[in-house]
Amino acid sequence: MATVNKLKQAFDLFDKANEQDPNKETYQGKTYAKEVLYAMRMTKKLNSFAPNASETLKLTARCQHICRWEIPRDSYEMNRTGYLKWRQDLKKYHAKKASEILTAVGYDQNIIEKVAFLLEKKQLKKNEETQTLEDVICLVFLEYYFEPFAKKYSEEKLIDILQKTWRKMSKEGQDAALKLPLSKSSLELVGKALS
Repeated sequence: MATVNKLKQAFDLFDKANEQDPNKETYQGKTYAKEVLYAMRMTKKLNSFAPNASETLKLTARCQHICRWEIPRDSYEMNRTGYLKWRQDLKKYHAKKASEILTAVGYDQNIIEKVAFLLEKKQLKKNEETQTLEDVICLVFLEYYFEPFAKKYSEEKLIDILQKTWRKMSKEGQDAALKLPLSKSSLELVGKALS
């Protein structure tokens, strides 16, 4: 029972930190701090995609973007090098923030280190939990964020992004992606990206 309480406590603290996000998003008539809504979607998707996920993976999914707005993309050069540096720094920042919260909740060092390892996306394609996390991230992106994202870019760019997303996923993740409730236009883009 203690571990369930710890998990809930960690989720509550992750969400409390993310409630400080000044960016808002309205979903089904309710307004959320953007990163709280993202965290809820990650948990929901993990529960359906990998119902037997470990506690470590559940914790990681919930804090995947913790306090992301504190390191804005435009604080780095707006080119590929700047983007990659921003992503690397974010991973380390998320791991640090999550570790502080997990320490406060009373998790042991072993779990804290595993969460940091997963947040830093180490051993993608080699580590099963890192891969499951990446699959969930891609599925959440495709289901909830691809449509608004697609309005800003050319078809060529979107096909490239879909192909990169597809390469990051496992066969199970790809199969789940093909069952998502995507719009006709998004499904057409996915079809072009995969052909």
